Amino acid sequence: MRIRTKPWARPELYACDYFIEQPEQCKGKWNQLFSKNQPFHLELGCGKGVFISELAYQNPNINYLAVDISMDILGVARRNVAQIFGETPVENLKLTSFNIEYIDGVLNQQDAIQRIYIYFCNPWSKKRHKKRRLTHTRQLLKYREFLADNGEIYFKTDDDELFEESFEYFEQAGFEIVYQTRDLHHSDYPEDLLTTEHEIKFTEQGIPTKFLLARKTNLPQL
Repeated sequence: MRIRTKPWARPELYACDYFIEQPEQCKGKWNQLFSKNQPFHLELGCGKGVFISELAYQNPNINYLAVDISMDILGVARRNVAQIFGETPVENLKLTSFNIEYIDGVLNQQDAIQRIYIYFCNPWSKKRHKKRRLTHTRQLLKYREFLADNGEIYFKTDDDELFEESFEYFEQAGFEIVYQTRDLHHSDYPEDLLTTEHEIKFTEQGIPTKFLLARKTNLPQL
């Protein structure tokens, strides 16, 4: 989906105290940017930021970093953060713009991410593009470098092929599938997961949400 240019996005982000303009300089030091030392979670491809805003607002005891490649869409996310938090100071959420393909240039093991959210990412269905998937083995191996021991990845998608092929990716990268369902809203999953805008839209169209929870374990023996 092509994002329209929003001339106001960059000025508003640059004036925002929870937008990080140069994330490469924070590598290994992200926890120092938050007012409290507490668990650290990451959303890859946050889009308009409604999900991560609500999550951060409801969980002030967790620090969050939301990443998206588009400054224009992050401008929308910033406005959603401001709307959801209202008069409450935004102390446990940071926004930044970065190409997730090179995420290892922004985070390392000192950052100790405990949970990653990958929700409704681009399925990159063409064979020559599959390595761009956020759940591809190549990417998962990068996440391992900054994901804490026993750290988790929460993955949702509407795309059947991406979901099925991701099982092999997780296995190759040393992740154990703790839970999986091909229809989250008619499953027995006990946790109350917040829904995203994409999720609501697909559900209304009768497209079930595929979901899995993967946990970092040992890399498979060659």
